[in-house]
Amino acid sequence: MLFRTAASTAVGVIALALAGAVMGPQWDPVPLTDPLVVQSESTAIGGPSAGAPVGTYEVETRIVDVALDGTVIQAQISSPVGLSGALPGVVFVHGAGTGEFSRAFRGQAHELASAGIVTMVPNKRLDTYSTRHRDYEAMAGDYARSVEVLRAQPGIDPSQVGVYGESEGAWIVPVMTANDPTLGFAALIAAPVVPPREQAAFAADAYLRNTGVPSGVFRAIPRAVGMDFPGGGFEYADFDVTPFQRRTMQPVFVGYGTGDAAMPTVQGAQQIIADLAVAGNDQYTVRYYAGADHGLRVDGVVSADFVRDLSRWISGLPATATAQPRIAGDQPHQTYLAVPIKTPRWFGDGNLVLNIVIVSAGALVVGAGVWLVARVRRRGTGLAEGLSGPLFAMALGTVLTVGALVWYLLAITRLALDYEQNAWVVQGGWVAVRALGVGTVVVAAVLVNRLEDVRVDPERRAVRGWPARVTVALVGTGSLVLLVTLAYWGVFQLGI
Repeated sequence: MLFRTAASTAVGVIALALAGAVMGPQWDPVPLTDPLVVQSESTAIGGPSAGAPVGTYEVETRIVDVALDGTVIQAQISSPVGLSGALPGVVFVHGAGTGEFSRAFRGQAHELASAGIVTMVPNKRLDTYSTRHRDYEAMAGDYARSVEVLRAQPGIDPSQVGVYGESEGAWIVPVMTANDPTLGFAALIAAPVVPPREQAAFAADAYLRNTGVPSGVFRAIPRAVGMDFPGGGFEYADFDVTPFQRRTMQPVFVGYGTGDAAMPTVQGAQQIIADLAVAGNDQYTVRYYAGADHGLRVDGVVSADFVRDLSRWISGLPATATAQPRIAGDQPHQTYLAVPIKTPRWFGDGNLVLNIVIVSAGALVVGAGVWLVARVRRRGTGLAEGLSGPLFAMALGTVLTVGALVWYLLAITRLALDYEQNAWVVQGGWVAVRALGVGTVVVAAVLVNRLEDVRVDPERRAVRGWPARVTVALVGTGSLVLLVTLAYWGVFQLGI
């Protein structure tokens, strides 16, 4: 019996491993083989006299209304005190999430204003923005209204009003520059460049590598990111900013922190330069800031070098649009490319994936209920002796493994986002999940062998009556489907 169980378990695990391998895309990131080499360690733009230094002027702020289609938002304008004449201005475009001038871009807006540049931070419009639904082209139209308001302010040079987009905002700014050639300039900070789906997969890969997860976990990246998400929406996941960058004719400042693991920092700058070249635009300036994170912060504070460089670049335009060196700062490193994500072959619909789990779990519950009612009312279940134990142990094992896998994925996600490592969770948790899965297959093997023993015994019947048949059908099918689902997410993979 022990040999039969071991052999059946081996066959079951191998079959599940093969099924998991063929049901969806693997994760084979493409190495980046064309590094970007900085031309100077110094990020400084222009000489000491290039624009007023940050902190030269006191700053005053005022709140203005911006009328959008269907609503009105407020924006904060920060201006240098005592400086007259036609001044340059910049409108800030928010990254992902909510964005209010009371919290977003406070340091950048104040310090640029103290260097003689009028800044405007509008509140993000939220009635048309949610996790599931975002329209970057419509958002660009909303931010264009803020540009119009800033251009109309006294003391502003309308031709020198530009836009600053950070992270998600760097998908919106190129739409604005392509649609409005009169914009004076664009600053793309921590620009994702590739579509959101590709950027999400790239970030997940980088975060997980930093956390030290086992190689088998990476299979989940294309299968999770590549599918259509449950509940619909997320059309913006495939938004392509490239056509808009290829119509951008304004000077562009590109800024990245070399401590930003979420963005393709080398590929991003290369793509922006290449796209601008398609438009016949060679007005780019690329800067990398040592140790700065996604928001160009070092130890929680926006890099002073970054604000200095951006203020000089804006104040010095058009001369600084092609100032040397074109690419400078800390040497960036990017191991893999952000690439298009394949759609899972059979599980590309997130609603299908979710419904499979729900229906299978429901089948287990209903099957157990039928068995329990039959046992109470009829003092018998209709199952041959020795079958009930492994049948429900298999069901419990699949449920526990699914629960453990969900816990594990949530735990490593938290660790990854916090840039933390914990070998007990990362390595030990994965071993525990897989051990639960294999243990469930062992119990399933015991069940199959016992069914075979009953089948060949002419004096015994494995199942008697419809309650027993319903129980076996529901619990067996539900467990099998959940095991295959676990295989899809990599629990049983054997390096296949």
